[in-house]
Order: sequence, then structure tokens, then C-alpha cells
Amino acid sequence: MATLRANFQSREWRRDGYLITTDSSPVPPTRLVEVFNSKEFYWANAMPLEQMKDMLENSLCFSLFHNDGGQSDFVGFARCITDYTTFLYMTDVWVDPAVQGQGLGKWMVQCVQQIIEEIPYLRRSLLFTSSREKSVPFYQKYMDMTVIESKFGDGPIIMERKGPGNPRYKRN
Repeated sequence: MATLRANFQSREWRRDGYLITTDSSPVPPTRLVEVFNSKEFYWANAMPLEQMKDMLENSLCFSLFHNDGGQSDFVGFARCITDYTTFLYMTDVWVDPAVQGQGLGKWMVQCVQQIIEEIPYLRRSLLFTSSREKSVPFYQKYMDMTVIESKFGDGPIIMERKGPGNPRYKRN
């Protein structure tokens, strides 16, 4: 039987000329450094190329590509840090501003949520955000996340979703 890790790191979803994959090998590390250095990626700084490669290798990554006549453009990314059994932390969610407004970010987090729901002993999934007005309602709606800690206007907003391995888990 294949492990959850092996199963989750070879997933693909396709829609309207776009591909989301959990195989991190097609991600261009130099382009990822550019993304991390962009003004749109305000919550983190890029690391040296070798560390960015390590990050890709040691995370469950969801990469979004647009395929236009054989050329695949890297246009979105989300990263999960997980033990594939009890815990998952989602971070670094980004969609290229040139393709925003097409529902691609929503689709990408729904793909992440699909994986989350397949982890049978998951206790919780977490994320941090600093955008109360935009991100909190988005993650509440598309990932069933709830705010567990927040200091209004100061610091990150911590959101969680309990999983079947949590004693307080309630099925919807």
C-alpha cells in the first residue's frame, strides 16, 4: 500500500488550460525566488536558491501552471508543512496578479482542502493570515477554518480546522 505522502505528492487537477500539481519538480526555483521577492508576497522574504529548493523538497506543494500551447507558466503556489498523519500547516499561498479574479486561488485552496479531508487521523490544520477583511472570510468559506486567536490590528490571525483525529471534531 502506498503511503499518504507518496500518494499526495503525485496529485494533479486540471481545469480550463490550468494545472495544479503536488509534484514540486516542475516548479522553477529561480522563479519562486522572484515571487518571494515580489511586493505581492509581502509576508516572507526569499531565501538563497539552495534553501528554496530544500523548502520545495520538504513540503507538500501545490503549484499552479497555465499551459498555453505547450508553454507552461508558473502562476500560483501554496505550501503545506505536514507529517501526513496528524497535522498540516498551510502557508505561502500566492496567485500571480495577472491571473487573479478567475477563481484560481479558490480552486487551489479547494485542492488543498481535498487533501486535508483525506488524512484520516488529522487532528488539525492551521494557517496564519494578517488580512482580516479579505483572507479570514475566504478561508472560512472555502476551507471551513475558524479563527482561534487574533489580536485585532496586531500580529497574525491564527485559523484552524479540526480533523477526525481531534476529540472535538464535529462532522458537517
